[in-house]
Amino acid sequence: MFNRNVKWPYFAAQKLATLMPHGSAIVLSTSIANVQGLPMLSAYAAAKAGLRSLARSLAAELLPQGIRVNAISPGPIDTPVILETVSPKEQIEHLTKQIEHFTNQMSEVNPMKRFGRTEEIAKAAVFLAFDATFTNGHELPVDGGMTQL
Repeated sequence: MFNRNVKWPYFAAQKLATLMPHGSAIVLSTSIANVQGLPMLSAYAAAKAGLRSLARSLAAELLPQGIRVNAISPGPIDTPVILETVSPKEQIEHLTKQIEHFTNQMSEVNPMKRFGRTEEIAKAAVFLAFDATFTNGHELPVDGGMTQL
């Protein structure tokens, strides 16, 4: 968990920064789990909090090179990634029912009453990478208001 969410992004940013021209940007993807206590997700939440801290530190470290570093924090996003980890058909059917129940619950507690879409995350990342040229070390929640309202 920590390798994937902290170590790998750190080493990738470290290597890429030497190749990036002045005015470039790095956008790291963390999660709303970095600010919320979520049961059964402690390692994930801690890793995402570490990634958020990494974004702040890299923003300060890379500023002299003219490289901005920001983070997006997605909330619940409608993706099929969880189904890709299960192979037997009966497990997929059982898991699909559990996911549907979870999705309904998460949609109800979200102020916007829905899950986000992948294109909404992509638009936020593009904004931070290209348009937000006076933004550095910032975390942009893309969560339908879950962490703000």
